[in-house]
Amino acid sequence: MIPIRDTAPCHNRPIMTWAIIATCTVIFIVMEFLPDALGYWVINHFGMVAIRYSNPQWAHSYGLSSDYGFSFLSNLFFHNDWLHLLSNMWFLWIFGDNVEDRMGRFPFLIFYLLCGALATFLQWYFDPEIVIPVIGASGAIAGVLAAYFCLYPLESVIVWIPFIFPIVLPIPAIAFLGLWVMLQLHNATEVVFFTHQSASVAWWAHIGGFFAGFFSYRIFLKKKSIEQNL
Repeated sequence: MIPIRDTAPCHNRPIMTWAIIATCTVIFIVMEFLPDALGYWVINHFGMVAIRYSNPQWAHSYGLSSDYGFSFLSNLFFHNDWLHLLSNMWFLWIFGDNVEDRMGRFPFLIFYLLCGALATFLQWYFDPEIVIPVIGASGAIAGVLAAYFCLYPLESVIVWIPFIFPIVLPIPAIAFLGLWVMLQLHNATEVVFFTHQSASVAWWAHIGGFFAGFFSYRIFLKKKSIEQNL
């Protein structure tokens, strides 16, 4: 199911959501034009390389000195390819505006970064020896999805079901996002308990971001929004 739009009203321009989308897009385009060697260096320094924190001596021997955990945030603004970028930014475009509307611009940014950092931490915790950089905004966006899940459970998400039945239909947000988080849990636990291998997708970051958003979103709401949800 591919979400097309939602039905929740938005009363203010989502400037911060647009700014995040623009920043990720510009960084991705710049990375596309960098020489391979320089691009490799940037990704390994600003992406979250788990072993950098699990085995600092090994990391230092490969030129990855301590950055005091900065990559737990910086990795949120890098993406592997166009599909990775577009899928993340599309979800942020659909769901981010309403969450920002209820939080305000700068609280929303702090919330976004907090969820992303906690999401990356959980990915590191479950896969501490991986040498491939973890990058992408999906952990932070998962936190946004959790806030939307709590704030707009009965709003409709208009989805497109391609391939088998090329139809468009409305689905309650609580059902669409509930299915989404169950899929992440399934994939993450399958990797840990059945395949015992590192996954190409940071499933634990998705789960960590969602639960970080689920338990913290109220802290960032405007006072009026809190009263509306009581």
